[in-house]
Amino acid sequence: IHALAHQALHSYRRRTMATFPPNRTSNMPVPGGPGGVPPTGVPPGASSSAGHDESYFTESRKGEVNELRMLLRTFATERDKQRKRDIMKKVIAYMTLGIDVSRLFTEMMLAIETRDLVIKKMVYLFLCNYAETHPDLAQMCTNTLVKDCGNEDPMVRGLALRSLCSLRLPQMIEYTSEPLRRSLQDGHAYVRKTGVMGILKMYHLNKEDFDKASFNDILYDMLRDPDSSVVTNCILVLNEIMADSGGMALNRAVMLHLLNRIHEFSEFGILSVLDLVPRYIPANDDEGFQIMNLLDPVLRTANAGAVVATIRAFLSIADAVGKRPGDDRDEDSPTVDDLKRQVVVRIKAPLVTLLASGSSELTYVLLKYVDQLIDLCPGIFDDEYRVFYVRYHDQSHIKHSKVRILAKLANPDNAPDIVAELGELVANVDEMMGRIAVQSMASIAMHDSGGQGAVESIARRLVEMLDLHGIPHISSEAATALASLVRRHPSIVSVVSAPLPRALKYISEPAGKASVIFLLGECGESIVEAPYVLEKVIDSYDSIADAAVKTALLGATVKLFFYRPPE
Repeated sequence: IHALAHQALHSYRRRTMATFPPNRTSNMPVPGGPGGVPPTGVPPGASSSAGHDESYFTESRKGEVNELRMLLRTFATERDKQRKRDIMKKVIAYMTLGIDVSRLFTEMMLAIETRDLVIKKMVYLFLCNYAETHPDLAQMCTNTLVKDCGNEDPMVRGLALRSLCSLRLPQMIEYTSEPLRRSLQDGHAYVRKTGVMGILKMYHLNKEDFDKASFNDILYDMLRDPDSSVVTNCILVLNEIMADSGGMALNRAVMLHLLNRIHEFSEFGILSVLDLVPRYIPANDDEGFQIMNLLDPVLRTANAGAVVATIRAFLSIADAVGKRPGDDRDEDSPTVDDLKRQVVVRIKAPLVTLLASGSSELTYVLLKYVDQLIDLCPGIFDDEYRVFYVRYHDQSHIKHSKVRILAKLANPDNAPDIVAELGELVANVDEMMGRIAVQSMASIAMHDSGGQGAVESIARRLVEMLDLHGIPHISSEAATALASLVRRHPSIVSVVSAPLPRALKYISEPAGKASVIFLLGECGESIVEAPYVLEKVIDSYDSIADAAVKTALLGATVKLFFYRPPE
């Protein structure tokens, strides 16, 4: 339709430019007049007749809508099927352009009597488009639509019902109720699922009449429909109708019935069913484990949305049936934390597989889920740390997420590999990537997750980065990381102290400069020239604009005064 709209607009502009009457008030020569250009078909020097002038303006007076009306009047006698479709496409294209073609309503109503589904669908689209703005015209087509709701072709019945419900006029309720009831018992699934969505439109149109019709009970009964697409629509409609009370009501029978049939649903239907599980609270442990067993096959699907929804369902069940402190249960009953760890162990393999095979957008979302799961159950993803190595074709936001996750996966066994990988990323052309890599190395040392000797090893790497004068943001970030490490591990002062006096000369970023000044105060006892280095900074105190630098200078000066009072 969009392409047809552009084609019609181009044709309209070309025709308008060719036939628009010239401006009689201007000084430009008039075609066919004295000194003007003769009309098309008139040889130079010949005068144009009155007949030529009349035909010149005929097209302009007729207009687009009148042209379409003339085409539609020959519609019934036209035998070429493709020609009929082209006429309808032209009407829809003009309607899409914003040209008011509501004057063609009568002609379009006559065209609805056809066996061609394509034409019938376009006529229905026309009717629904003008129903709200022209309610008097919409009532003209009611009988035709109600009649088509009883057509022998299920596609026609479904299209007619959808169009009838899409008119969205309060006065149409009395015409809509009966076809809706019949559609819910139709022998074809397409008609039934269209009827279910029609119920939702009726609910938004008139809630009082909807309540009187008792459609809620009918929708609950239709959850046992043999067609899964009908059941999916019933779930969506019930959730929206009962949104004020938290969604459709659930019980054991409904929940188990839907989960036993989950393999019949489409991907969209599976997600609709899985969204119900976190709202259902199992009666006991056995029922919770039964639901988990029914959902387990979903983890083997390639649909990342279904896998993530299943993880959410598993965690909600674990939270509901797990033993909490103070519960009067058997000692063998698993606790909430134990169940959650078992869930994360089970879903680790599907998540890692999806991470390696998804698009960049999907990978980013899954990385965020993995990040939360690592916080929830630390240590489970540690052996998969190589999956989170940065690849050259990864986009920036994915690289940043992977580097942050790598710091959380470090343990005494894999910390050397992870730190080496982060060290390679420090000099990356992406400035933010370099900063995050330095922060991740510092995080490993801060949490003591790298094992014995890891803190000192990382501190030495950060000290080397202080001398990277050509990459100012790295030296600044390294200084900030070393300041945090010294606070956490005072034993590394001897490793950090040596390069600080010269680092102060080259680091330009305020955060890095403030960190170096802080370190000079902390390591003042072991750095001979510390007071004299700070003295130069104090002399230029008035030119310091950053408050953090001034605060660090004040703290470092006071510390040095107590360390070495004579100097």
